[in-house]
Amino acid sequence: MRRRDFVLGALGAGALSYAQPATALAQQRHLAIPYGAAIRDGVIAEDPLYAQAVIDYCQVVVGEGNLKWGTVQPERGTFDFQLADDLLAFATKNGMEMRGHCLVWYAGNPDWVETIASAEEARTEMVRHIETVMGHYKGRVRSWDVVNEPIADAPTTGAVYRDSVWLKHLGPEYADLALRTAAAVDPEAQLVINDYDFEQSSDKGRAKRKAFLDMVRGLQSRDVPLHAVGLQGHIQGQIPIDKPGLTAFVAELASMGLSVLVTELDVIDNLLPGAELERDGIIAQRAKDYLDAIAAAKRPDMVLTWGITDKHTWVPIWFSRDDGLPNRPLPLDADYKPKALMDVIQDFCAE
Repeated sequence: MRRRDFVLGALGAGALSYAQPATALAQQRHLAIPYGAAIRDGVIAEDPLYAQAVIDYCQVVVGEGNLKWGTVQPERGTFDFQLADDLLAFATKNGMEMRGHCLVWYAGNPDWVETIASAEEARTEMVRHIETVMGHYKGRVRSWDVVNEPIADAPTTGAVYRDSVWLKHLGPEYADLALRTAAAVDPEAQLVINDYDFEQSSDKGRAKRKAFLDMVRGLQSRDVPLHAVGLQGHIQGQIPIDKPGLTAFVAELASMGLSVLVTELDVIDNLLPGAELERDGIIAQRAKDYLDAIAAAKRPDMVLTWGITDKHTWVPIWFSRDDGLPNRPLPLDADYKPKALMDVIQDFCAE
């Protein structure tokens, strides 16, 4: 029996199958789709096991926060690239790429950004930020989340876009400005809009898919440069994936000539059963359904999880479990042992 058949059989039974660790070289030889992870600032230098796990499994890295406004431009006009430079040096040394995340977002901004008081000021600061940050990494970072999470959580006719300082002063076409500026700075870079909740079968999920597609159609009608869409994939573990809806959504993006990336995959498990074997099996199956639904329309350029180990994850901050058990949303557990989710990812990326 092939390992793949064993893993899928185990998932169907709700059991856990441990993935086998791999060297970076083995990963690079066998993965048709690059796999990577979001890296928490400073942890690589502090935790050798964390650093080794990234080396063993990843071909791509992205900083969780090292290129967000609050880190890279904490004071107006003062830029600090040290954390991002450190991650890029680590990636380069170990034969990996680094993605850029993110240039324009409603959150993660220092206090001074929220004091912007006019359209002219908003335009000036956005352009300066993008020109400076992308210019610093021109030719070294090939893919950028230019606009992050532009669509409201529950979009309605009157409130499609998420409220932000950029929307307030520049209107929905703040995204046009961001993308045009990014394209002018680095014409060779892949420009991405990144968002989440496209996989849900609820009215909210359907509304979000429609609003996002409408946004993309508007951008294309105005000849705004856009190359790809980032499908974050912060999956609610208790909710089955809307496979037909997600496949149709990705097919529509593909018909517009856009690539897709899975950018922030994890499975939020606060409402799943406590038993680890059962929980890990559900998590792996949700991820498999998600990835398969995307690939049914278009194979993603890469798959990144938002973190690599349960030891370092954002999930408990927002979705802690009522039973007090630790969350297990990522491919490696808190002791860096691979779980069924890693099997699913490796199997998917190898095909």
